[in-house]
Amino acid sequence: MKTKRLTSTLTGLMLFSFVFGAQAQTKSWTLKDCIDYALSKNISIRKSYLSTQANELSLDQSKANILPSLTGSAGKNFNWSKSYDSETGRYGTLDGSNNTSYGLNSNVTLFNGFKMKTAIEQAKLNLESGKYYSEAAKESMELNLLNAYLQILYAQESVNNAQEQIKSTTEQLAFAEERLNVGVISNADYLQIRSELASEKLTLANAKSALSIAKVDLMQLMELPVDDQFEIASPDLTHLLELKEQAKAEDVYEQALGFKPEIKQAALALESVKLDEKIARAGLLPQLALNAGLSTGWSSQINGFNYSEQLKNAVTPSVGLTLSVPIFQNKQAQINIKQAKIATSDAELDEINTKNELRKNIEQACVDVETAESQYQASLELYESAKESYQVAAEKYELGLLNSVDFLSVKTDLITSESSLVQSKYNFIFSNKILDFYKGISISL
Repeated sequence: MKTKRLTSTLTGLMLFSFVFGAQAQTKSWTLKDCIDYALSKNISIRKSYLSTQANELSLDQSKANILPSLTGSAGKNFNWSKSYDSETGRYGTLDGSNNTSYGLNSNVTLFNGFKMKTAIEQAKLNLESGKYYSEAAKESMELNLLNAYLQILYAQESVNNAQEQIKSTTEQLAFAEERLNVGVISNADYLQIRSELASEKLTLANAKSALSIAKVDLMQLMELPVDDQFEIASPDLTHLLELKEQAKAEDVYEQALGFKPEIKQAALALESVKLDEKIARAGLLPQLALNAGLSTGWSSQINGFNYSEQLKNAVTPSVGLTLSVPIFQNKQAQINIKQAKIATSDAELDEINTKNELRKNIEQACVDVETAESQYQASLELYESAKESYQVAAEKYELGLLNSVDFLSVKTDLITSESSLVQSKYNFIFSNKILDFYKGISISL
C-alpha cells in the first residue's frame, strides 16, 4: 500500500511539473517583459551599473582624502658589538643589546591649491555623468528591443496572410479540379492554379523562416537562450495607426535637449574635464601640510629604569609644518595644463557632436514619420482597391467569365498589395515610436 501511495504521489508530481513546465514554456512575452529581462541580463548594461558603483567609491575616496591620516608603528631591534678598551688597545667580547620603539604619526594637507576640493567636485560630476551614460545605454537597448519585437509581429502577420492565401487557393484548386473533370476548363488552367498553390507554399515557408530568424534575433538581444517555444504577445496596434499632427523637428529638438541622457552626460563630461585644468594649475602653487607625531621606546643599554618607566620618560611629541614650493618640475605642470586644455576642447567638440547627432536623428525621425504615414495611406488605398478587384475577378472566375491566367494576375496584385500594406503598417508604427522616444514618451505598445 505504501509503495502504491508513493507511486501515485510521484506520478502526480511529475504530471504537475509537466503541466507547469508546459505553461512556463508557452508564456507570451510582452514588450515590457522583454525589456525588463534584457536590462537585467545585458552585459553592457550590467557593466554600466558597475561603473556607477566604481564612481561612487571614487567620490568616497576623494572626500576621505581631506581627512588627516594616522599611522602607528612598532619596532624591535637587536644589536651586537664589541667594546674597545683604549688602555689595553684590545676589543672585548661580543655583547648584545636590544631596543623597542613605538610611534604615532599624523599628517593633514592644509593647502594644495584646492586640488582635493576640486577632485571632490569632479568625482561628483563623474558619478552623475556615469548614471546618464547608463540611462542612455538603456534607452538604446529599449529601441533595439522595440524594433526586434515589431519584426516578429510583422513576420507573424506575414505568416498568417500566407496561410490564408494557401487556404483560399486550396479551395480554388478543388473547384478548378471539379471544372476540369467536367471539361469546363483546360488542363493548362488547372495547372496554373496548382502552380500558384505551390508558389504560395514557398512564400509561407520563407515567411516562417523569417519569423524564426526574428525570434532568434530578439532572444539573443535579450541574452535569452534560444527556445523553440518562445512566443510574444500580440497587442492591439489599431490605436497606433491613428493619424497625428506632424511634429516640427525644431520643437522636438528643443524639448529633447532638456531631458535626453546623452546630452546631460556630454555636458557633465565637459564640466569634469574643465576641472582637470584647475587640478593641473594647482601643481604650480605651494603646498602646506601639518604633521604631528608621538614616539617612545625602551633600550636594554639604559640601566636603572624598568620597561614601563623608560617608555613613560622617553615619550617624544612633535608637531610641524611643511611648505613645499615648486621651483622647477621639468615643465610637468605646464604640460599638464596644456593637455587639460586640449582635453577640454575635445570634450566641447564631443558635446557639440552629441547635440548635432540628436538634431539629425530627430530631423530624420520627423521625415520618416511623414514618409511612413503617406506610404501607409497609399498602401491601404491600394490594398482596398486590389481587394475589390479580386472579389470581382473571383466572381467572374467562378462563372467561367475569366481564365486562370487573368484571375491569378489579379490575385497576385492582391497578395503584393497586402504584403506592402503589412510592411508599411509596421514601418509607420515604428517611425511613430521613434519620434515618441525623442519626445520623452516611454517605449510601449
